[in-house]
Amino acid sequence: MTDKLPLEGKIALVTGASRGIGRACALALAKAGAHVIATARTQGGLEDLDDEIKAATGKSATLVPLDLANGQGLDQLGFAIHQRHGHLDLLVHAGAILGGLTPVAHIDTGSWDKIVATNLTAVYRLIRSTEPLLKAAPEARAIFLTTGRVARPKAFWGAYGATKAGMEHLVRTWSDEIENTKVRAVLVDPGAMRTKMRAEAMPGEDPETLPDPSEIGPLIVELAQAELAVPAATVLFSAP
Repeated sequence: MTDKLPLEGKIALVTGASRGIGRACALALAKAGAHVIATARTQGGLEDLDDEIKAATGKSATLVPLDLANGQGLDQLGFAIHQRHGHLDLLVHAGAILGGLTPVAHIDTGSWDKIVATNLTAVYRLIRSTEPLLKAAPEARAIFLTTGRVARPKAFWGAYGATKAGMEHLVRTWSDEIENTKVRAVLVDPGAMRTKMRAEAMPGEDPETLPDPSEIGPLIVELAQAELAVPAATVLFSAP
């Protein structure tokens, strides 16, 4: 008799799943037994993820090519999950854009609108779309990836930091609103990792000095397990 996987039978939605931290989370959850609904803008990246999940588990993921700035698409995603599964056990929101590093006074309005739509408005739409699904699960977890830039502002990071700060406020407010339900929300700060976004922000940095995104997988799987108490403070990832 084989041991039951910790997330066997669970339904998990992962945003930003085509690369970086989102991809690592999706793969870790699939290996832990969850059926992963993976969404990202890049079809090819999602297909590569699906190939890796199949190779590791023998099962397929559900792939949903979707731009987070598409609010109607997020609404439709929630409806589709309801029709197919009736509930959602786990949400991992890793999708975001840096949007370039620019002095606040020089951010053009088009870039600002895109960053706000992707990093902040999408969180509101995602919470609104998935809350009924999460409440329909026996116990559910919603994990949101944040950044240390919220607490430590730095020149040129204004748009990214401001939208992530807004995301944290939304998540903490929502968490307070649902405290009497079986849904628990948590913020996770992964720190600096070997991702495309990090390379875009810090082009002179040696990526080999940073943890690979795959190293955060065990933490996400741990937080996803319903019997665990979810910390009220932001969870800080520490590489082993």
